[in-house]
Amino acid sequence: MTGRAADGTATGSGDIARSLELLWGTGDRPSRGPKPGLTLDRIVTAAIAVADAEGLSAVSMRRISTELGTGTMSLYRYVPGKAELLDLMLDRVLGEPLSAEPDHPAADHPVPGGHPVPADHPVPGDWRGAIDAMARTYLDNLRRHPWLLKINQARTVLGPSALRGLELSLTALRSMGLRDPELIGVIITVNSFVEGLARTRADAAEAVAQTGLSDEEFWENQRPYLERAMLSGAYPTMAGMSEDTFSADFDHFTFGLRRLIAGFEALVTERAAEEEARTDGPRTDGAAEAATDRT
Repeated sequence: MTGRAADGTATGSGDIARSLELLWGTGDRPSRGPKPGLTLDRIVTAAIAVADAEGLSAVSMRRISTELGTGTMSLYRYVPGKAELLDLMLDRVLGEPLSAEPDHPAADHPVPGGHPVPADHPVPGDWRGAIDAMARTYLDNLRRHPWLLKINQARTVLGPSALRGLELSLTALRSMGLRDPELIGVIITVNSFVEGLARTRADAAEAVAQTGLSDEEFWENQRPYLERAMLSGAYPTMAGMSEDTFSADFDHFTFGLRRLIAGFEALVTERAAEEEARTDGPRTDGAAEAATDRT
């Protein structure tokens, strides 16, 4: 048993062995008493619904039992507590973008940290398309489940979801021809970019909800002070910027994602050149072609 997070918002903060048993389907199922009306699936589904509607802080064993119309103790027959339930919720939600495949019953599962290539991911070799799909899929998932941004995933409990998702993502990125640690670095970099942008948007929405003040009203209150500051001559660079500099119409997500992919492409080209020089000939594994085939 590990130390539990006081608020249950850190993955891997509960009974890790029990979480793994539940994730991998090796744990004992309730066997005493009448035929159970509950299932682990129903419990996780109810917990996610509460988190989506009211935030992670609203999720508790008592609240979930109320949603399911059963006693709280009945839930403990399936899951030890909120910390382990969180591991199961994360596994389920991050697997939503993937569809099951006949040979992989756990195929609807994500990359650790939550960033899978969706079922219709680009064909092998199209690593640029794979990165684009990974980023957009994860952003959509964070919009549907903003409470994901509140979770400490430093120690994600790795179930079949995490491993299957990582397998799919690495397979899609293999044609980059990078070293294995660098491939993991690509995933981490993309994930961090998406999470940062999603967190900014979520924080903005939360600020509106907490204050009752819209973004337009917030900035309008500051307008007189900002106008005086720009006319003071103390901020010449900012004063000289165009009127659409801070326009909400600018797609910062696509802009940043394109720049990330361009940066990765430069590294792929560099690695291909290094390999060609080392072997004194062109690469034959398709990585060189992938490095130069610009979209």
